[in-house]
Amino acid sequence: MKKDRVHIPHIGLRIIKSALGVLICFAIYFLRGKHGTPFYSALAVLWCIQNQTKNTVGNAIQRTIGTFIGAVYGLVYILVKQNILYLGDGFLHYCIISLALIPIIYTTVVIKQKKASYFSCVVFLSIVVNHLMDENPYVFVANRSLDTLIGIFVGLILNSVHFHGKLDKDTLFVVNMDRSMDGFSGGLTPYSKVLMSNMLEQGLKLSFMTLRTPAGFLEGMPEVRPSLPIIAMDGAILYDINENRYPKVYVVSAEHACNIEKFIRDRGFNIFTTVILEDVLIIYYDELRNDAEKDIYEKLHKSPYRNYLNKERPKEHSVVYMMCVDETSKIEKLYEEIKNSDVYEELKILVYPSDDYKGYSYIKIYNKNASEKNMIDYLETSSEAKRVVTFSDNTRNKADYFYASCDRIVHKMHHMFNWCK
Repeated sequence: MKKDRVHIPHIGLRIIKSALGVLICFAIYFLRGKHGTPFYSALAVLWCIQNQTKNTVGNAIQRTIGTFIGAVYGLVYILVKQNILYLGDGFLHYCIISLALIPIIYTTVVIKQKKASYFSCVVFLSIVVNHLMDENPYVFVANRSLDTLIGIFVGLILNSVHFHGKLDKDTLFVVNMDRSMDGFSGGLTPYSKVLMSNMLEQGLKLSFMTLRTPAGFLEGMPEVRPSLPIIAMDGAILYDINENRYPKVYVVSAEHACNIEKFIRDRGFNIFTTVILEDVLIIYYDELRNDAEKDIYEKLHKSPYRNYLNKERPKEHSVVYMMCVDETSKIEKLYEEIKNSDVYEELKILVYPSDDYKGYSYIKIYNKNASEKNMIDYLETSSEAKRVVTFSDNTRNKADYFYASCDRIVHKMHHMFNWCK
């Protein structure tokens, strides 16, 4: 039995930036004549180095605000302790420190800077827990605040630096990962997801193509939100995930769909018929006849992305695609009968065995113009791309695709995007 290959993750840029950030903080400490405490700078820079650069400036501002809030509360506590209360280093001292965190965090809530609460508390605790009583409290608070601010701004600078060449924002990248979503070829590792998210933030023109419905893609790739509409149902539709709409659809006319439905039903098959009405995807179906149909329905009908209706399709509605699943011999016979009939005109038909139901096959019927190539051409024009690069994790696609596992595809795409000549 073949053993699964152990995945050893790469040393990512975040790890390198974290080590470099701490080194820079120590260098600044020496440049300051060893004034301050570099531990707090290092702590801040490690917190600030993110694997994604989105909202980097906003996060730095929040953390700066948090630093000042913690510093003010810390100074007030030290002055009260020195001039009004003598608490020493007893348990009461630490009880008051703990209770003081309540107004500190509440302050960040009131000024609508909740994400600043961590830094507010860290700076406050670094001041009141480690304060040396023989030091000037104002100088001490200023040094602790400066230590933290140094780390924040080193992190901000490193997060904003990109170690790459010219970004390729002129190429349209189109990726098929159906095999990985079906549980083969591995999946996207967390590192690859980060790479893809960072590229999308930086302007990567990315789309996916899939045999699945939009719902199937969203469930298979829940953490990926491409910048462009995805090509779904083998090129029958474009679906814009961000706007929840279908900018382009190839349909079978309502009249032709009626003839196809009658032809198939007369031969004893149930049909799942998909239509799109005002950007809502609806699946009509008849009586469920076999185990595969029943299992598919039970697994999928509860999904918020699908709308199943056990009723006949309104005759005036055109159809995106029709699907039947049954024993392979029956599906193959149905396919041959459709090919030799009058209803075959203007159709594209796919027949393939099911990976989930042994001995069963699918037949899917589309408009003859429904193709990945047509949709890629449409995306290339609408996105104003100058070239197209296609990737796939399976060999079902054309010969001009780059074939590899999910992670290799992402790494290849990352190299091409970041080192454009």
